[in-house]
Amino acid sequence: MAQPKQDRSTSRRRPPQGMQPRRRNCRFCRDKVEEIDYKNIAALRPFISEKGKIRSRRITGACRRHQVQVGAAVKRAREMALLPYVSGN
Repeated sequence: MAQPKQDRSTSRRRPPQGMQPRRRNCRFCRDKVEEIDYKNIAALRPFISEKGKIRSRRITGACRRHQVQVGAAVKRAREMALLPYVSGN
């Protein structure tokens, strides 16, 4: 026989009472960075995977505004040959 479906509202994981979920802070917001410079390769490296893909907000913890700027800066740096499009494997 088919098993009954679980109620979706109870299947979500919630933190235990008394514990606050850890809040992710955008590192650019913490440092009060207005614009992300495409020439600053050291700041862009953590946002690129080993294969050369731009990492998502979920992975990097950047806010929406800065993640859009990171994407544009990475694409601009690739165009100027400051960053590779793919890894050298």
